[in-house]
Amino acid sequence: MTMTRRDFIVTTLAAAASTTVTQPGQATPPLKVLVIGGTGFLGPHTVRRLQARGHTVTLFNRGRTNPGLFPDLEQLRGDRKTNLQALAGRKWDAVLDPSAYIPADVTRSATLLAPNVGHYLIISSISAYKALDTPGMDERAPLATLADPTVDKVTGETYGGLKVLCEQAAEHAMPGKTTVIRPGLIVGPGDTTDRFTYWPVRVARGGEVLAPNSPADFVQVIDVRDLANFIVGCLEGRTTGIYNADGPQAGLTIGRLLETSKQVSASDAQLVWIPTSFLQAQAVRPWSDLPVWMPLTGEEAGGGQVSVTAAMAKGLTHRPLADTVRDTLAYVATWPAERQANLKAGLSPAREKAVIAAWKAR
Repeated sequence: MTMTRRDFIVTTLAAAASTTVTQPGQATPPLKVLVIGGTGFLGPHTVRRLQARGHTVTLFNRGRTNPGLFPDLEQLRGDRKTNLQALAGRKWDAVLDPSAYIPADVTRSATLLAPNVGHYLIISSISAYKALDTPGMDERAPLATLADPTVDKVTGETYGGLKVLCEQAAEHAMPGKTTVIRPGLIVGPGDTTDRFTYWPVRVARGGEVLAPNSPADFVQVIDVRDLANFIVGCLEGRTTGIYNADGPQAGLTIGRLLETSKQVSASDAQLVWIPTSFLQAQAVRPWSDLPVWMPLTGEEAGGGQVSVTAAMAKGLTHRPLADTVRDTLAYVATWPAERQANLKAGLSPAREKAVIAAWKAR
């Protein structure tokens, strides 16, 4: 059975300026920003960007994920499902919600905060779309729906529909004051899912590398730091609306990703391109066994080609792919050897070798 993008996604699931003089790179005026969560992958990058821009940041979370991060920030403890008491009566200029998965949670937090904040930015996902079947599709594309809108369990089937309901819950609580950002696959230093990371690491190891289908197949990723910069820009500009946040439309192919990984790591890798039909016969699953890539057919016919025109018009920029690859490899180099040898995504060395052997012996 073929694993879809949505199936896999759930398996991996500041000091402010002290004077009136604005320092280079800082925003005017500084904001007071509440971040719900903020200690996972995207959160820390965004918090650091907020700090660098001179904003005052408060974190609200349960204190379970990376509790030692940001000891210099105000940290409020609570649970958005059961205990929002620490937020009651407090005022912020803006709220960043990067951990919205269940609509009822968003309703609770946004409704409580609405009288005292001016802007609510929620991180959704391109999985909010019914399908990625049209090249160039933009924010007006049909959205995912749920047969039972009361479901509160995140699965491969419910993830996208729940994201849509989270978006709607935020807008209902704060009409006209919300921003919805729908990222694609977020990659770069700090990512622990290994989805993108698999390719730079595998190519750097050298030898024969199983490469999916065709080097011309489109893929799409966004560096976490580019996404963080865009988020902060939206908060500073009080930019409202809905925005896809991904790599440039039709701007990257799996071939360029692998070749860039080869160049950056100075690898001797030999890419063995194997057609989709043979991979399917060998039960090699796109997106999980071969991360980032999906066959560009059916519901994924527009994969790698989602429009980000609206976000780029509001300030979304993209760093060179080589920088993302290089910094990802540097991040992996900080891991223990056992962790480096056991990635969470991608083919095992033995499985890859067997599939390549079968392809050559066909």
